[in-house]
Amino acid sequence: MARVDVIMPQMGESIAEGTVSRWLKQVGDDVKRDEPIFEISTDKVDAEIPSPSAGVLAEILVGAGKTVAVQTVVARIETEKGAAIAPAPSAPLSESRAASPVPAMAAAPAPVPSRPLAPSPLASYASGAPAPSAAPVGPNGLLAERIRTKSSPLVRRLAAEHGVELSRLTGTGISGRVTKRDLLGYLESGDRRVAAPAGLAGAVAVPALTAAPAPTAAPWPGDVVEPMSKLRRLTSDHMALARRVAAHVTTVHEVDLTRVGRVRAAMRAEFEAQSGQKLTFLPFVLQALVMTLKRHPVLNAAVNGTDIIYRKRYNIGIAVALDPSGLIVPVIKHAEDLSLSGLAKASSDLAARARAGKLGPADAADLTFSVSNFGVFGSVIGTPIVPVGTTAILGLGAIEKRAKVIAGADGEDTIAIRTCSYLSLSFDHRVVDGADADRFMGDLKRTLETIPESGY
Repeated sequence: MARVDVIMPQMGESIAEGTVSRWLKQVGDDVKRDEPIFEISTDKVDAEIPSPSAGVLAEILVGAGKTVAVQTVVARIETEKGAAIAPAPSAPLSESRAASPVPAMAAAPAPVPSRPLAPSPLASYASGAPAPSAAPVGPNGLLAERIRTKSSPLVRRLAAEHGVELSRLTGTGISGRVTKRDLLGYLESGDRRVAAPAGLAGAVAVPALTAAPAPTAAPWPGDVVEPMSKLRRLTSDHMALARRVAAHVTTVHEVDLTRVGRVRAAMRAEFEAQSGQKLTFLPFVLQALVMTLKRHPVLNAAVNGTDIIYRKRYNIGIAVALDPSGLIVPVIKHAEDLSLSGLAKASSDLAARARAGKLGPADAADLTFSVSNFGVFGSVIGTPIVPVGTTAILGLGAIEKRAKVIAGADGEDTIAIRTCSYLSLSFDHRVVDGADADRFMGDLKRTLETIPESGY
């Protein structure tokens, strides 16, 4: 027999696991190469996964609703006709996350992350944890090691970041496995003390830890109770994780976009006639952003423990609202290589495919910096959350005309109508100081306010 493994793909740098939403093909079905055979969900994207080879779907090893680590074999395709076909596994009893899809099969090791969880989406979005010390001996030590190995790489990295021993938590997953929800619920509880970092003067012993449930709200008579969608639950987990991982701070600057507006008006008709797409303010901001990031590399960086990784690629994520299902952040790859027209086309294409549900795993991967354009909904100022795996995110407020005091031709102050917007920068204060953030924003402001009005 010649069988080809179908694996759970990695949807982003710090994505350590994915959920099989549903199988589009069943055991015994013929499949073509690159034909979608199953759907997956992560906190970044829902996507159809194509077949790596033509043949017959011989085995389904991970049923719908189960979550497994990336690189886990979820199915096998038989490429030779006449070979025996294995029956599909029965549907799972619940959406509880399994440590491995089949007892007899060990999941392939996840790739080494570019940064650990706390430091690596939101992602965001990796796998693997720091190598543990030798397993403790004795009955309690062996039990602790078993529980540790039942947790996912994502959970282990988060636990290490917050000084939590997973062996002291009560897991609700299969066979007592500590899930991400267990750990997040414990971290949300106020009745806890975290172990002091190794080597910290005055460190004290930490008492035995017990898991505490996350706060909940009870419905009142007449309320409507509706379960979260899969995407909503994943987004919820990721946002809560991002807040715990980074030290969030936000700075806001007002930017005069009058010159940008003039350039846009001058080239708009020709651009839209040639491309068939609208020319908005966003590509101008993206181009200025990339230029500014090159001069302030810490804003395009990632944290790996006590190391800072300065990215040399500028992969800009654009937040796209999926009304009414949630939010997704597709990524413009190598934005530094794109012209103004290229940035406009890339952002428009990604947004259209996101809303149509046609994004693939690569479209949400390898993020280095994000932009949230909440101004399109009329919001003036926002404080977006920094995605896991990055150090900053830019927020664009509503672009509107305002009366401003400016210097006239004779040097005297005068009131003029200007096109303005508030730009906010949320950043990770672990590695980005306030002065660094404000210097970056000041530079971005000057770049946008002084763009040439011809030959841009």
